[in-house]
Amino acid sequence: MTDGPEASLAHTEDGRTARVTPEEALALHAEGRPGKLEIRLTKPLLTARDLSLAYSPGVAEPCLHIHRDPNLAYDYTSKGNFVAVVSNGTAVLGLGNLGALASKPVMEGKVALFKRFADVDGIDLCISTEDPDEFVNAVRFLGASFGGINLEDIKAPECFVIEQRLREIMDIPVFHDDQHGTAIVAAAGLINAAYLTGRELRQMKLVINGAGAASIACAELLRAMGMRPENIVMCDTKGVIYRGRTEGMNQWKSAHAVETKARTLAQALEGADVFFGLSAKGAVTRDMVRAMADRPIIFAMANPDPEITPEEAKAARPDCIIATGRSDYPNQVNNVLGFPFIFRGALDVRASTINDAMKIAAAEALAQLAREDVPEEVGSAGAGKSLRFGPEYIIPNAFDPRLISRVPVAVAKAAMESGVARRPITDLPRYARSLAGRLDPTANALELITERVRANPRSVVFAEGEEEKVIRAAIAFRNAGYGTPVLVGREDRIQATAAALGIPLPEGIEIRNARLSDRNRRYAEFLYAKRQREGFLFRDCQRLVNQDRNVFAACMVALGDADALVTGVTRSYSVALEGVTSAIDPAPGEVMFGLTLMLARISGTVLVADTAIHERPDAQTLAEIAVQSAAAARRLGHEPRVAFLSFSTFGDPKGSIPGSIREAVKLLDQRKVDFEYDGEMSADVALDPSLRAQFYPFCRLTGPANVLVMPGLHAAHILTHTVPRLTSATTIGPLLMGMSRPVQIVPVDAGVNQLLDMACLAAYSAIPR
Repeated sequence: MTDGPEASLAHTEDGRTARVTPEEALALHAEGRPGKLEIRLTKPLLTARDLSLAYSPGVAEPCLHIHRDPNLAYDYTSKGNFVAVVSNGTAVLGLGNLGALASKPVMEGKVALFKRFADVDGIDLCISTEDPDEFVNAVRFLGASFGGINLEDIKAPECFVIEQRLREIMDIPVFHDDQHGTAIVAAAGLINAAYLTGRELRQMKLVINGAGAASIACAELLRAMGMRPENIVMCDTKGVIYRGRTEGMNQWKSAHAVETKARTLAQALEGADVFFGLSAKGAVTRDMVRAMADRPIIFAMANPDPEITPEEAKAARPDCIIATGRSDYPNQVNNVLGFPFIFRGALDVRASTINDAMKIAAAEALAQLAREDVPEEVGSAGAGKSLRFGPEYIIPNAFDPRLISRVPVAVAKAAMESGVARRPITDLPRYARSLAGRLDPTANALELITERVRANPRSVVFAEGEEEKVIRAAIAFRNAGYGTPVLVGREDRIQATAAALGIPLPEGIEIRNARLSDRNRRYAEFLYAKRQREGFLFRDCQRLVNQDRNVFAACMVALGDADALVTGVTRSYSVALEGVTSAIDPAPGEVMFGLTLMLARISGTVLVADTAIHERPDAQTLAEIAVQSAAAARRLGHEPRVAFLSFSTFGDPKGSIPGSIREAVKLLDQRKVDFEYDGEMSADVALDPSLRAQFYPFCRLTGPANVLVMPGLHAAHILTHTVPRLTSATTIGPLLMGMSRPVQIVPVDAGVNQLLDMACLAAYSAIPR
């Protein structure tokens, strides 16, 4: 099992899941404001009046109302969308007992996942005690602040005692994700595996290896779903947990002891239909798999390495269905499919607990989602093939954008039907629609892009290969599994820089010296054929190829010696663009322009164009930029609403610039495009539907504009360089659009992460559609 998209930093034997290095992980946590969380205000506090309303004396009013009716805390405070992630650090991610303080990075990460996947706010509470009574009291006495409690990384058997007692004494959901999150996602996969193999749960024989928190939760949930207790055999390090065994037993293990002659895992697996592994690498052999029933179902969920790899299991039994906790194999049992959405549904109906009915509803919703047609943007992220329901797709992808509108609805419905909802939702379809609009789809789309690149690795040229941050980005590109980085530069300089950084270049990174390359003659001839009627002599082309790394790199990509190119950290954008476009042309029928993504925490993603090329675009160029930007918005999961911006709004005030914008709108009218657009309008009108409804009811946009086509490069540059520095918005780009070959040019101040992201996007553009 995993807890989030990637729970392990370890390099595996084949290198496929090597995502980040320890140095990169430490740098991320330390850079800027340390850690991963901050507190943000939801109300303005700019004036004395604001302070009087938010604090004294105005704050007395909600206090008095809550005192009279405690339920009003959900209306006047953050309680209803606030979860505490609580741990004492006694069982941290397989690292063992690290203590409360050392568990804090994990707990912060868990809070981040709640926000990222379900828009649930949270805070980490790291409690420095291993005494269950002290732990319980600490949580119960702080409980008034929260709408739910997520217990995390607490060792067994104390975790059972703590959760049971907190559930009994608190009137908000208490959920130990290490137990129930794994059980819910595994149960979803088992529902579908049983369907594919023609089995029913009550008839299946299950063997569970491991007797910890997750194992016991799996057994209990499957019992609640109809599996017969006598058909569930649990094993621990001492062997089968059978009735009458005394060694290494406790009350929780004893509750799952069965009558059986089997004493070892191998014996238990003879004729078994299903294996659940929550134990250790290599616990299951090929012979054990061969002894299982026809079409065996194997969930080898140990992390970072499973009890048996899919390759080994398939070699022994080609008819098996296998799931693991690893993202580089099909059917990942990933807790992030569960806990964010379960809490979302529970909080929205103000559930007093999370019961079996809600867990089963979540499992069934996940199973059903996997059976449906997979959205194109999700399906294309599969490892070289489309994702479709079957033996290699029984569990949804963690970045499926439909999760937010399916699982919480099922959980909320189950809470209402089982009588634990204190604020029932009367219109579930409307609730589902509200959930779908709650999250910005950009983050999911970007992650699916990286998944597709990992499944279809490309070679990317880093033109400024002697630069320290470029070397770091190239190593990160290789470690991420995106493909082969090619550094352009002098090998001795590159090796010396890498050695000075203490990061010797790993295998899989290529180096090309533009001055010494045996391909230079071919590149010069290619360049001369393109530029000979533009005042270039052959020796000019030779000199450019030999001395200009951007030209050399662009020739590599243009002639198919590499798939994509990233550059920009040593030269201005315009100079880098000149070198690249000497060898690579715009795509036929398209306009070359810059597209910047601005990701705001509250308002979501806005795409801004043109942010790089055209100083004063004419009407035809503006129209084409709108078309290409709308297509990019759709690829990111947005339904495009394009606004042509100006100082003027629908003719007022007059000016020469709005004329070209109005002409661009007419051109789109003639083309009958399939997206919303309108203009000219000011930025506030574009982003505020209520303002448009009041003064411009004829405007065609049905919501806030998410694609802003700027009247000129000056306005675009000011917007995209000012807003991020005045707000918390994050920018990606400008992305170079409309090129015949994948090229990205980063800003000169780009860091390693920005270089890596742009290289990944360039690689993605090189994958055949």
